[in-house]
Amino acid sequence: MTSNEQLIFDFYTAFQRREAEKMVSYYANNIHFNDPGFGDLHEADAKNMWRMLIENGTDLKIEFEITGSKDNWVNAHWEAYYTFSKTGRSIHNKIDAAFIIENGKIVSHMDTFNLWSWSKQAMGTIGLLLGWSPFFRKKLHKTTQKMLSNYSSKR
Repeated sequence: MTSNEQLIFDFYTAFQRREAEKMVSYYANNIHFNDPGFGDLHEADAKNMWRMLIENGTDLKIEFEITGSKDNWVNAHWEAYYTFSKTGRSIHNKIDAAFIIENGKIVSHMDTFNLWSWSKQAMGTIGLLLGWSPFFRKKLHKTTQKMLSNYSSKR
């Protein structure tokens, strides 16, 4: 395992153990994160997202594997199992991640997953009907940004 692969292995191991501070310690101060649920997050917002998800995800379980690496990038696949708190519905989300690492820290982290599939699991019929749409994505980003802002203001 390369040092960059080890870094990502340690990142996800901290996630599995619900060690938010250890997890975010692998991020550089100028971290850029992106995923379909939160959109673009930078610096403290990216770190606080993980803190919030770990604190609120009481039944969160994570599985992961490193799927490739070259030079300063590492790819991983991870799967999350949890209950979506707003609806009480079970989620099994399959995520592919791409990381860029500089000077032993993650500077870019992009997670991709099928938002429509997630929305059907999380919201049932509404997700089935609207989860694919730009309207749904925009509303979701607005909701997750507000949740993150509220969380961050309490820290």
